[in-house]
Amino acid sequence: MTLIFSGNDYKYELEGVMKLFIPASLFKHVYADSIETDDDYIFAREKSFGDYTLLYVIASAEGLKAHKAHIVRKSDCGLDSDKELIMSRLLFSVMHKITGKSSKWGVITGIRPVKRVNAMLSEAMDKEQIFTVLKEKYLCSDEKCELSYLTALTQRSAIEALKERSFSLYVSIPFCPTRCSYCSFVSQSVEGSMKLIPEYLNKLCEEIRYTGSLTKKLGLTLDTVYFGGGTPTTLTAPQLERLMRVIAESFDMSTVREYTIEAGRPDTITEEKLKAIKAHGCSRISINPQTLNDSVLEAIGRKHTSEQFYDSFSLARKTGFDVINTDVIAGLPTDTPESFRHTIDELIRLSPENITVHTLSIKRSARINQSGDRSVLDNPAAEMVEYANEKLLAAGYRPYYLYRQKNMLDNLENIGWAKQGCESLYNIYIMEEIQTILAMGAGGSTKLVDLAGHRLTRVFNYKFPLEYNKHFDLMIKKKNEIEEFYAEKE
Repeated sequence: MTLIFSGNDYKYELEGVMKLFIPASLFKHVYADSIETDDDYIFAREKSFGDYTLLYVIASAEGLKAHKAHIVRKSDCGLDSDKELIMSRLLFSVMHKITGKSSKWGVITGIRPVKRVNAMLSEAMDKEQIFTVLKEKYLCSDEKCELSYLTALTQRSAIEALKERSFSLYVSIPFCPTRCSYCSFVSQSVEGSMKLIPEYLNKLCEEIRYTGSLTKKLGLTLDTVYFGGGTPTTLTAPQLERLMRVIAESFDMSTVREYTIEAGRPDTITEEKLKAIKAHGCSRISINPQTLNDSVLEAIGRKHTSEQFYDSFSLARKTGFDVINTDVIAGLPTDTPESFRHTIDELIRLSPENITVHTLSIKRSARINQSGDRSVLDNPAAEMVEYANEKLLAAGYRPYYLYRQKNMLDNLENIGWAKQGCESLYNIYIMEEIQTILAMGAGGSTKLVDLAGHRLTRVFNYKFPLEYNKHFDLMIKKKNEIEEFYAEKE
């Protein structure tokens, strides 16, 4: 498929719309004023005539053709983003006509749809007005309007409790026992990277100390701590204790409202580790089965059983953890609607405080995508997610954060569900981009947020542990960008 752009450069957004209809595909991009290809194509044209701008899309695919046009006055549509959105709707319309497919999210291809709802709530718009915008401007379905609106309402108390000059700390542990077939994170299996861990931890502790001194100098207040990865509990209990001690020594912990560690893989969880992290301030953990079907676990490369998940969950409760999150994924290879329903029913029976329902995303670098097996695209993920949503709502859970990724099955979403009062602050703040997140470790992405100035600046650490260890001094120098950001804010 060739995408031809004439008089515009709406490549990112229009390709996102195309992937709603032709998922997990690569497109050829051409900038030209005419159609010169024997391939299936999309021709997206923008042309000005005095005070008017003509936008139109011609599509040729699957042996069919369709076109749609729209004329706007420059005074009515002066921003490129508006014209881009109009072009997206035109493309959506012609591809729907050709393929018969649709998308419940309409032309919302970004990862943070709830941000739009929060912005409208901040402008004192009511539910009816918000739904009108979502449906008319973005072609969003009633179902997704309701989901995003309910998510935004659940977030309100956490957003309103956010304090000025607060920040969250993210600690990256990019190691796992094995690599799952769907994974595209910057993580390495322990078997191949064990020798990197000692030096990595030394550097990580140094980065934490340096950042701690910097935040004190800037007068910032630590709000939440989050250990992610990878699988943080791949580390030993003494290693976890060491990291947590360094954090406690480097920051004022008296203001911390939430402390999460992703225990993640049940095969990495021991009583010693749970007691160690509990004793050092961790108040929330994730134990993630992904599925409670052992044959699916084997198919995706998870070297644990569903029984190990039950044992780990019970052990965490016994150790005193009263806020536990569990992750599942809809649409995993070889999973079925019946098996997925069993997983959801069992989790509800266990009654964790948080249940996060992900939809499988076919990432370019994931092993599952590189295999060339396209059968996973036919997995009935939509049916699975619909069941989870209905059951979790009925069980008293409410959606509290929501995000989307490229190449998700059925153009769906990931939803964090929580019992009332148990919403993860960190997940809300990072997803809605309303609080500074200082990221430590390989693959970490610091987000510096200035809501008043409408600024969001990112500072990236080196991706891989080997690079992180090798170029650590250069990376530490990049921390000056944090100080510069706050100096500009003042």
